[in-house]
Amino acid sequence: MKEKKLTPIQAISLAVGTMIGASIFSIFGVGVKTAGTDLPFAFLLSGLYALMVGYSYAKLGTKIVSNAGPVAFVEKAFGNNPITGTLSILMWTSYVVSISLFAISFAGYFLPLLHLSNALKSFVIVMIIALFGALNYFGGSTAVGKLEFWIVLTKLLILLLFIVAGLASFNSSYIKPNFSPQGIRGILNASVIFFLSYMGFGLITNASENIKNPEKNVSRAIYISIITVIIVYVLVSLSALGAVPAWKLVKYQENALAVAAEPTLGKFGFMLLSIGALISISSALNATLYSGANAAYALMKEGYIPHPKKQLKREWMSEHFGLYITCTLALLFALLFDITSVASIISLVTTILYIFVLFSHIKLIELQKAEGRKGLVFFNLIVITFVAIEILLYQFRNSPKTFITSIIILAACFTAEILYYGKQRKIRIFKNRTRESYH
Repeated sequence: MKEKKLTPIQAISLAVGTMIGASIFSIFGVGVKTAGTDLPFAFLLSGLYALMVGYSYAKLGTKIVSNAGPVAFVEKAFGNNPITGTLSILMWTSYVVSISLFAISFAGYFLPLLHLSNALKSFVIVMIIALFGALNYFGGSTAVGKLEFWIVLTKLLILLLFIVAGLASFNSSYIKPNFSPQGIRGILNASVIFFLSYMGFGLITNASENIKNPEKNVSRAIYISIITVIIVYVLVSLSALGAVPAWKLVKYQENALAVAAEPTLGKFGFMLLSIGALISISSALNATLYSGANAAYALMKEGYIPHPKKQLKREWMSEHFGLYITCTLALLFALLFDITSVASIISLVTTILYIFVLFSHIKLIELQKAEGRKGLVFFNLIVITFVAIEILLYQFRNSPKTFITSIIILAACFTAEILYYGKQRKIRIFKNRTRESYH
């Protein structure tokens, strides 16, 4: 039986549902704290960053299809080298830190909803990671995956209700744009943090083999999905800031959207947004934990990350050891860092992956193995490199511990690749797993 192909609308829905995931609920309050009432401008700016990267994904995704994602683009351009190996480890690290972000966010909405003390935050974080770790261990991800469409539809309807209610009772006195040097700095800082809110469009390239007429529809789906999400984010931020003073959103930053819904929708709004956030965060946590565990195990077998060989030989342990190490490291990040620090680490790691994708795009254009305007990609590369530098500077100014941790993560991945893991394995990203089409 011939496999059905995804229509352009279905491909767009896949990306939009992923992008409008947990991050809008998780770090909205962080954005208000950083940019204040200028947050809509920060969302717009971070959306432009996403379009810049999306251009290269759109061009490369129709030529190179691989479950290895951005690492496949890099390997095709530069071959098997320490950089490619380091990026593989960083890709898994992004899963680990994302899980910690979702766990912190879940506690931030769960505790106020049930009127529980914030002293239970660490307990909730441990329990939610343990719960979804167990679900993945016993195959729960399959059941949750079947509900993914309804989860996406539910959270979009909740956000739509929030937008309509917020704009209907919009208080313009709450929003006072600040374009002073300090205000511009806040917009820039928030834009680089919220860059992670657009990091779902890459799924379209991973599914390009299953999309009708991918040569045309992959690029269209990427651009339309990013633009759609920009509009939603800007409207959500306007609705929230027009409903509640910025200082209050900052005070309750871990469940800011639920607090913003209360003035217009009452207690029902607070409960509805809280439940929507918990559904969205749970969905993202499950999917990321599943992907991260699989990536960890695959990287262990290839020799990218440490693994006890004797344990991996045991049948009951081998398939799940990646799950154990992913859960454990995610738990450590969640307990040791606050939500702002975790968000900035994710943004930095993923932005570095994007930088090398852009480098790869330029290289493949030169080799005539990819389409695109070299000058435009080079300009995009400069901007995204600036984003990475801004994230580091933000960490350095606001949280030296986070800055040092980020440097250690980058250095550790590269050092491990150079000194040991690069000698233990050979990358076979393309073997039986990719399809290339050069026209």
